[in-house]
Amino acid sequence: MLVSSISLLGVPHDAHSTFLRGTAQAPPLIRKAFWNPSTNTCSELGVELGTAGLIDDLGDMAFSPDEDAWPAITGRVNQALATGQPLICLGGDHAITHPIVEGLASRYDRLSILHFDAHPDLYDEMEGDRRSHACPFARIMEAQLAQRLVQVGIRGMNTHQREQAQKHNVEVHDMKDWERPFTLKFDSPLYISFDMDALDPAFAPGVSHHEPGGLSTREAIAMIHRIEAPAIVGADIVEYNPTRDLNGVTAMAAGKLFKEIAGKMLQS
Repeated sequence: MLVSSISLLGVPHDAHSTFLRGTAQAPPLIRKAFWNPSTNTCSELGVELGTAGLIDDLGDMAFSPDEDAWPAITGRVNQALATGQPLICLGGDHAITHPIVEGLASRYDRLSILHFDAHPDLYDEMEGDRRSHACPFARIMEAQLAQRLVQVGIRGMNTHQREQAQKHNVEVHDMKDWERPFTLKFDSPLYISFDMDALDPAFAPGVSHHEPGGLSTREAIAMIHRIEAPAIVGADIVEYNPTRDLNGVTAMAAGKLFKEIAGKMLQS
Protein backbone atom coordinates (compact mmCIF):
# COMPACT_ATOMS: atom_id res chain seq x y z
CA MET A 1 0.00 0.00 0.00
CA LEU A 2 1.46 3.34 -1.07
CA VAL A 3 1.01 5.86 1.74
CA SER A 4 1.53 9.57 1.13
CA SER A 5 -0.10 10.86 4.32
CA ILE A 6 -1.82 9.72 7.50
CA SER A 7 -5.02 10.79 9.22
CA LEU A 8 -5.14 11.79 12.88
CA LEU A 9 -8.31 11.66 14.98
CA GLY A 10 -8.88 12.44 18.65
CA VAL A 11 -11.36 10.21 20.49
CA PRO A 12 -11.73 11.89 23.90
CA HIS A 13 -13.90 9.28 25.60
CA ASP A 14 -13.35 7.69 29.01
CA ALA A 15 -16.84 6.75 30.19
CA HIS A 16 -15.83 3.09 30.48
CA SER A 17 -12.79 3.64 32.70
CA THR A 18 -12.46 1.98 36.08
CA PHE A 19 -10.67 3.44 39.12
CA LEU A 20 -10.00 6.90 37.61
CA ARG A 21 -11.32 9.13 34.83
CA GLY A 22 -9.30 11.78 33.01
CA THR A 23 -8.02 10.18 29.80
CA ALA A 24 -10.63 12.09 27.77
CA GLN A 25 -8.47 15.17 28.33
CA ALA A 26 -5.49 13.63 26.54
CA PRO A 27 -5.80 14.18 22.75
CA PRO A 28 -5.02 17.94 22.61
CA LEU A 29 -2.13 17.48 25.03
CA ILE A 30 -0.59 14.71 22.93
CA ARG A 31 -0.85 16.96 19.87
CA LYS A 32 0.75 19.81 21.82
CA ALA A 33 3.62 17.51 22.84
CA PHE A 34 4.17 16.39 19.25
CA TRP A 35 4.40 20.01 18.07
CA ASN A 36 6.39 21.13 21.13
CA PRO A 37 9.21 23.47 20.01
CA SER A 38 11.57 21.87 22.54
CA THR A 39 11.98 19.06 19.99
CA ASN A 40 11.22 18.61 16.28
CA THR A 41 8.76 16.65 14.17
CA CYS A 42 11.21 14.29 12.47
CA SER A 43 10.89 10.64 13.43
CA GLU A 44 14.02 8.65 14.19
CA LEU A 45 13.36 6.77 10.94
CA GLY A 46 13.99 10.02 9.05
CA VAL A 47 10.38 10.87 8.18
CA GLU A 48 9.77 14.63 8.40
CA LEU A 49 6.26 14.57 9.85
CA GLY A 50 6.02 18.35 9.90
CA THR A 51 5.98 18.45 6.11
CA ALA A 52 2.80 20.15 4.88
CA GLY A 53 0.09 17.66 3.98
CA LEU A 54 1.74 14.66 5.64
CA ILE A 55 -0.64 14.63 8.63
CA ASP A 56 -4.33 15.25 8.00
CA ASP A 57 -5.58 16.27 11.45
CA LEU A 58 -9.31 15.58 11.66
CA GLY A 59 -9.66 17.15 15.10
CA ASP A 60 -11.39 15.62 18.11
CA MET A 61 -14.75 13.92 18.18
CA ALA A 62 -17.40 15.37 20.49
CA PHE A 63 -19.77 13.21 22.53
CA SER A 64 -23.02 14.12 24.25
CA PRO A 65 -23.74 12.53 27.67
CA ASP A 66 -26.68 10.44 26.42
CA GLU A 67 -25.03 9.35 23.15
CA ASP A 68 -24.05 5.77 22.35
CA ALA A 69 -20.45 6.48 21.45
CA TRP A 70 -19.69 3.13 19.80
CA PRO A 71 -21.51 3.57 16.46
CA ALA A 72 -20.37 7.21 16.37
CA ILE A 73 -16.72 6.16 16.72
CA THR A 74 -16.98 3.38 14.15
CA GLY A 75 -18.77 5.68 11.73
CA ARG A 76 -16.17 8.43 12.07
CA VAL A 77 -13.37 5.91 11.62
CA ASN A 78 -15.01 4.63 8.44
CA GLN A 79 -15.20 8.19 7.11
CA ALA A 80 -11.51 8.72 7.84
CA LEU A 81 -10.50 5.42 6.23
CA ALA A 82 -12.36 6.33 3.02
CA THR A 83 -9.27 8.32 1.99
CA GLY A 84 -7.31 5.06 1.82
CA GLN A 85 -4.70 6.44 4.22
CA PRO A 86 -3.83 4.91 7.60
CA LEU A 87 -5.38 6.38 10.73
CA ILE A 88 -3.94 7.11 14.17
CA CYS A 89 -6.45 7.73 16.97
CA LEU A 90 -5.63 9.47 20.23
CA GLY A 91 -7.65 8.37 23.25
CA GLY A 92 -9.29 8.32 25.58
CA ASP A 93 -9.37 5.04 27.47
CA HIS A 94 -8.69 1.64 25.96
CA ALA A 95 -12.38 0.87 25.51
CA ILE A 96 -12.34 2.93 22.29
CA THR A 97 -10.13 0.37 20.55
CA HIS A 98 -13.10 -1.95 20.05
CA PRO A 99 -15.23 0.41 17.89
CA ILE A 100 -12.12 1.68 16.09
CA VAL A 101 -11.13 -1.87 15.13
CA GLU A 102 -14.70 -2.53 13.98
CA GLY A 103 -14.14 0.16 11.38
CA LEU A 104 -10.74 -1.18 10.36
CA ALA A 105 -11.97 -4.78 10.12
CA SER A 106 -14.73 -3.80 7.69
CA ARG A 107 -12.07 -2.52 5.30
CA TYR A 108 -9.09 -4.84 5.82
CA ASP A 109 -9.26 -8.63 5.68
CA ARG A 110 -7.22 -10.73 8.11
CA LEU A 111 -6.36 -7.81 10.33
CA SER A 112 -3.57 -8.38 12.87
CA ILE A 113 -3.18 -6.41 16.11
CA LEU A 114 -0.03 -5.61 18.05
CA HIS A 115 -1.06 -4.54 21.55
CA PHE A 116 1.35 -2.84 23.97
CA ASP A 117 0.02 -2.83 27.53
CA ALA A 118 0.65 -3.72 31.15
CA HIS A 119 -2.73 -5.49 31.11
CA PRO A 120 -4.22 -7.90 28.55
CA ASP A 121 -7.68 -6.22 28.67
CA LEU A 122 -9.35 -9.57 28.06
CA TYR A 123 -11.91 -9.57 30.87
CA ASP A 124 -15.32 -10.90 29.87
CA GLU A 125 -16.75 -8.02 31.88
CA MET A 126 -15.58 -5.58 34.54
CA GLU A 127 -17.95 -4.32 37.21
CA GLY A 128 -20.87 -5.39 35.03
CA ASP A 129 -19.61 -3.45 31.99
CA ARG A 130 -18.77 -5.49 28.89
CA ARG A 131 -17.53 -2.31 27.20
CA SER A 132 -15.07 -1.56 30.00
CA HIS A 133 -11.54 -0.49 29.14
CA ALA A 134 -10.57 -3.82 30.71
CA CYS A 135 -12.52 -5.75 28.04
CA PRO A 136 -11.88 -4.46 24.47
CA PHE A 137 -9.78 -7.36 23.26
CA ALA A 138 -12.29 -9.91 24.52
CA ARG A 139 -14.94 -8.19 22.38
CA ILE A 140 -12.59 -7.91 19.38
CA MET A 141 -11.62 -11.57 19.44
CA GLU A 142 -15.18 -12.80 20.11
CA ALA A 143 -16.37 -10.93 17.03
CA GLN A 144 -13.42 -12.25 14.98
CA LEU A 145 -12.42 -8.72 14.04
CA ALA A 146 -8.76 -9.76 14.07
CA GLN A 147 -7.15 -12.98 12.93
CA ARG A 148 -4.11 -12.50 15.18
CA LEU A 149 -3.53 -10.65 18.45
CA VAL A 150 -0.02 -10.21 19.88
CA GLN A 151 0.44 -8.59 23.29
CA VAL A 152 3.71 -7.10 24.57
CA GLY A 153 4.55 -5.68 28.00
CA ILE A 154 2.02 -7.73 29.95
CA ARG A 155 2.52 -7.89 33.72
CA GLY A 156 -1.03 -7.80 35.07
CA MET A 157 -2.37 -11.14 33.86
CA ASN A 158 -4.67 -13.01 36.26
CA THR A 159 -6.16 -16.51 35.94
CA HIS A 160 -9.35 -15.40 34.17
CA GLN A 161 -7.48 -13.40 31.56
CA ARG A 162 -4.95 -16.20 31.06
CA GLU A 163 -7.88 -18.50 30.28
CA GLN A 164 -9.30 -15.87 27.92
CA ALA A 165 -5.94 -15.59 26.15
CA GLN A 166 -5.85 -19.34 25.64
CA LYS A 167 -9.46 -19.38 24.45
CA HIS A 168 -8.78 -16.76 21.79
CA ASN A 169 -5.26 -17.93 20.85
CA VAL A 170 -3.64 -14.66 21.96
CA GLU A 171 0.16 -14.50 21.73
CA VAL A 172 1.26 -13.03 25.05
CA HIS A 173 4.80 -11.77 25.73
CA ASP A 174 4.96 -11.36 29.50
CA MET A 175 7.39 -8.88 31.00
CA LYS A 176 8.70 -11.58 33.36
CA ASP A 177 10.26 -13.21 30.29
CA TRP A 178 11.59 -9.95 28.80
CA GLU A 179 15.23 -9.87 27.74
CA ARG A 180 15.53 -7.32 24.93
CA PRO A 181 13.54 -5.88 21.99
CA PHE A 182 12.78 -8.43 19.29
CA THR A 183 11.27 -8.47 15.82
CA LEU A 184 7.61 -9.27 15.32
CA LYS A 185 6.57 -10.36 11.83
CA PHE A 186 3.05 -10.12 10.43
CA ASP A 187 1.69 -11.35 7.09
CA SER A 188 -1.46 -9.22 7.05
CA PRO A 189 -2.44 -5.56 7.59
CA LEU A 190 -1.46 -4.47 11.09
CA TYR A 191 -3.14 -2.32 13.74
CA ILE A 192 -1.04 -1.07 16.69
CA SER A 193 -2.75 -0.34 20.00
CA PHE A 194 -0.48 1.38 22.52
CA ASP A 195 -1.63 1.75 26.12
CA MET A 196 0.68 4.22 27.85
CA ASP A 197 0.93 1.99 30.91
CA ALA A 198 2.90 -0.48 28.82
CA LEU A 199 5.75 1.84 29.81
CA ASP A 200 7.13 1.58 33.32
CA PRO A 201 5.70 4.35 35.57
CA ALA A 202 9.21 5.80 35.78
CA PHE A 203 8.83 6.74 32.10
CA ALA A 204 5.07 7.39 32.08
CA PRO A 205 3.66 8.42 35.46
CA GLY A 206 0.58 9.99 33.86
CA VAL A 207 -1.56 6.86 33.69
CA SER A 208 -4.46 5.69 35.83
CA HIS A 209 -3.04 2.27 36.64
CA HIS A 210 0.60 2.31 37.74
CA GLU A 211 2.13 -1.12 37.12
CA PRO A 212 5.87 -1.21 37.91
CA GLY A 213 8.24 -3.37 35.89
CA GLY A 214 7.31 -2.21 32.41
CA LEU A 215 9.04 -1.26 29.19
CA SER A 216 11.33 1.71 28.87
CA THR A 217 10.45 4.27 26.23
CA ARG A 218 13.51 3.18 24.24
CA GLU A 219 12.50 -0.50 24.36
CA ALA A 220 9.01 0.33 23.09
CA ILE A 221 10.38 2.47 20.25
CA ALA A 222 12.83 -0.28 19.30
CA MET A 223 9.94 -2.76 19.06
CA ILE A 224 7.98 -0.38 16.82
CA HIS A 225 10.96 0.22 14.55
CA ARG A 226 11.54 -3.54 14.15
CA ILE A 227 7.98 -4.43 13.10
CA GLU A 228 7.75 -6.30 9.80
CA ALA A 229 4.30 -6.11 8.19
CA PRO A 230 2.84 -5.55 4.71
CA ALA A 231 1.27 -2.30 5.98
CA ILE A 232 0.42 -0.60 9.25
CA VAL A 233 -3.12 0.56 8.54
CA GLY A 234 -4.11 2.02 11.89
CA ALA A 235 -3.06 2.69 15.45
CA ASP A 236 -4.20 4.16 18.72
CA ILE A 237 -2.42 5.72 21.68
CA VAL A 238 -4.61 5.47 24.76
CA GLU A 239 -4.77 5.70 28.56
CA TYR A 240 -2.68 8.85 29.00
CA ASN A 241 -4.24 10.51 32.05
CA PRO A 242 -3.10 14.15 32.33
CA THR A 243 -4.47 14.43 35.88
CA ARG A 244 -1.62 12.17 37.06
CA ASP A 245 1.21 13.47 34.89
CA LEU A 246 4.39 15.10 36.20
CA ASN A 247 5.73 18.10 34.26
CA GLY A 248 4.26 16.75 31.02
CA VAL A 249 6.64 13.77 30.99
CA THR A 250 3.97 11.30 29.87
CA ALA A 251 2.55 13.71 27.30
CA MET A 252 5.99 13.98 25.71
CA ALA A 253 6.36 10.19 25.75
CA ALA A 254 2.97 9.87 24.03
CA GLY A 255 3.97 12.51 21.47
CA LYS A 256 7.21 10.64 20.82
CA LEU A 257 5.36 7.35 20.34
CA PHE A 258 2.97 9.06 17.92
CA LYS A 259 5.98 10.34 15.98
CA GLU A 260 7.63 6.93 15.75
CA ILE A 261 4.41 5.02 14.91
CA ALA A 262 3.56 7.58 12.22
CA GLY A 263 7.10 7.43 10.87
CA LYS A 264 6.94 3.64 10.71
CA MET A 265 3.57 3.79 8.93
CA LEU A 266 4.92 6.10 6.26
CA GLN A 267 8.20 4.26 5.91
CA SER A 268 6.34 0.97 5.42
